[in-house]
Amino acid sequence: MDFRLTEEQEALKKEFEDFFEEAMKQAPPGWAGGLEAPFATDEGFAFHQAVARKLGEKGWLSLPWPKEYGGQEHSQIEQLLFSEVMGYYRAPGVDIWGVGMLAPTLLLSGSEEQKKEHLPPIAGGGLLWCQAWSEPNAGSDLASLTTKAVEDGDDYVLNGQKIWTTAAHRADWMFTLARTDPELPRHRGLSYFLVDMKTPGITIRPLRDMAGNHLFNELFLDDVRVPKRNMVGEKNRGWYVTLMTMNFERSGIGAFSESKRTLEELVEFIKETKRDGEVLAQNPFIRHRLAQLAIEIEVGRALSYRIAWVQQAGGIPAAEAAAAKVYGTELGQRLAYLGCQIMGLYGQVKESKWAPLQGTFENAYQTCVGMNIAAGTSEVMRNIIATRGLELPREP
Repeated sequence: MDFRLTEEQEALKKEFEDFFEEAMKQAPPGWAGGLEAPFATDEGFAFHQAVARKLGEKGWLSLPWPKEYGGQEHSQIEQLLFSEVMGYYRAPGVDIWGVGMLAPTLLLSGSEEQKKEHLPPIAGGGLLWCQAWSEPNAGSDLASLTTKAVEDGDDYVLNGQKIWTTAAHRADWMFTLARTDPELPRHRGLSYFLVDMKTPGITIRPLRDMAGNHLFNELFLDDVRVPKRNMVGEKNRGWYVTLMTMNFERSGIGAFSESKRTLEELVEFIKETKRDGEVLAQNPFIRHRLAQLAIEIEVGRALSYRIAWVQQAGGIPAAEAAAAKVYGTELGQRLAYLGCQIMGLYGQVKESKWAPLQGTFENAYQTCVGMNIAAGTSEVMRNIIATRGLELPREP
């Protein structure tokens, strides 16, 4: 693998950096990035939408897509450069579900009608999607879901409940799984649907996290009618479409570049802060811990670059993506914990002039554990690494 960029890629990366540096000057006060910032407040969501439209105008939301669907036909490496720069600037504007998950899935498994209907709005930044998969008794064991889809004329009628649906209160559409044949084994009998959030019968209730953010929701589906043309792939084959979607979700370069930015800010904090008359930067324990995290972030960056390299070569980096996901979320947890330890009691303060770095670490401390669960738990990721990467046998 060659980590060197071409002159054209270097120029494109500089263009990304110039754009996001300017765009982030318009961020609402107290903007801290992450998933909470774009979706937890009306001001944050309006900023997200404004940036999304600008990115759509530039064609940057669809960099690797075929031109016939609004894409630029850039390489996976160039897409990775965009995500890396965006993560470093903690910028919004990319619908991670529509752009990052659904669009690549439609390009592989969608009908021509679905591609023409849904890809242009995603490329333009005009719509927001959400991922309605998890259920109260079917989280990591997604195949045990109980939401039903019953055929009725030209529609399917969906009934059931979804939970932990991120940004559902902001979304225009959702993609979801429902059981279309309860007699088949649980991994079969599932189908993949695209659902307009304005469809009658959808009820959304907020689920606030321990930091007080409204990011997650529970959904209730009561006789929700979905046209048959909104099924992606074959009936009862939705599990396999879902596996494609999950593989597109887990490259993780944005998380590593955002961690790099956070670490840089933490380094500046210890250079400027004294404790017991001594600048924190002179403490050998703190210096060692920060140096270790800097090394770990570079390791994560290398993992992400490898994923893009494998994709560009035509491979499916399932194990590599799982490794980057589990490594990245657990790295984020270590960074959050260390930041709070270094700051002491000030690390517990937010929305105050006494809050260091606008309370970044206070919020991260409370939310980082959830990232080990979102998009697949660390235990599930390690199983994927073992079975698909190391080819270890499954338990009988």
